[in-house]
Amino acid sequence: MAEVSTQVGGAQAIARAMQVLRGVSRARGDGAGLLALTRDTGLSKPTVHRILAALAAEGMVEQEPVSRRYFLGPECHVLGNVASERFGINRLAAPVVARLAHECGDSAFFSIRRDVFAVCVLREDGDYPLKTHVLLPGDRHPLGVGAGSLAILAALPDDEVDACLQANAALIARRYPHYSVPLIRALVDESRERGYSVNQGLVVPGSWGLGVPLRDEQGQVLGALSIAAVESRMDEERQFQLAKLLSREAQRLLAQASPGGREARARPPVPKPKP
Repeated sequence: MAEVSTQVGGAQAIARAMQVLRGVSRARGDGAGLLALTRDTGLSKPTVHRILAALAAEGMVEQEPVSRRYFLGPECHVLGNVASERFGINRLAAPVVARLAHECGDSAFFSIRRDVFAVCVLREDGDYPLKTHVLLPGDRHPLGVGAGSLAILAALPDDEVDACLQANAALIARRYPHYSVPLIRALVDESRERGYSVNQGLVVPGSWGLGVPLRDEQGQVLGALSIAAVESRMDEERQFQLAKLLSREAQRLLAQASPGGREARARPPVPKPKP
């Protein structure tokens, strides 16, 4: 019994450390303060401080001596570079996301699936002056919450959709007041019919988004490309044009990621205009 208890305690400590590390990553260039991390993680201040000290000792975070704020450390950079050798599509997606942002003028994203969540990996901003800051690299949402996340969910088989929604039901009810499980099921159906997903300001009012999924040659969902803009730039005609742009870039990315650079057999859905 003591061994089981130790294993559970160790797993809990790792989970808490990851909560804190993700909190630091979300702060990006501004750094994260101790009080903000305490609030965001729901952990006690002494626990967060103890975890930060342990992470700093391993080079996973650094504390800026003047502001006393925490930033990701050099060891995160090293591990990220090593991991990128396996997740090659992440590297390939960077110029695609930049091209999307340049062509549409708004913010473009690449997100990947992690279990029942979608994690934003890349973000690029276009030159349109009004920006939406609803999604930053490192942010994670339950599958179905947000345009890219919804595109990933809609690309999954029905049994996986049900499993993801069941696993996230309590979190969605607690943290996403504009969402519900029945609503997300309806949005999945709409996304499949359209060929792309639409988020009509359900995460942050006034911030709309579109997304298309990425599937490999075996049909496995790799992630999603998405674009977000202020509501005034998302009328139906522009939604359809942006969806075509996303679909084109998704096909390019899949072609590069497929063995030998061949065009992938499993293509993103072709966007369909509303009748």
